[in-house]
Amino acid sequence: MTLERKLRAEMREAEFKAWDSLARYKFQMFGYWSAIWVHLNKLGGFKNPNPWSDLVNTAKPKARKAAKPVGREVPRYK
Repeated sequence: MTLERKLRAEMREAEFKAWDSLARYKFQMFGYWSAIWVHLNKLGGFKNPNPWSDLVNTAKPKARKAAKPVGREVPRYK
């Protein structure tokens, strides 16, 4: 197995484990496996789109809304 194929296989495994962790409310493990995926994507130079970008885009307005009642400065996301 070539290095590229090995990295891609590891990325598939990391993505599965990240989604599985999130589905089980294991938020720290989700963060761990998603970071592994991002690292492997960068290491391999693949430039694959982040599989969690939709999740992040869903979280941004919720974070803005949640910041107001607790008197926090509203974050400015990209």
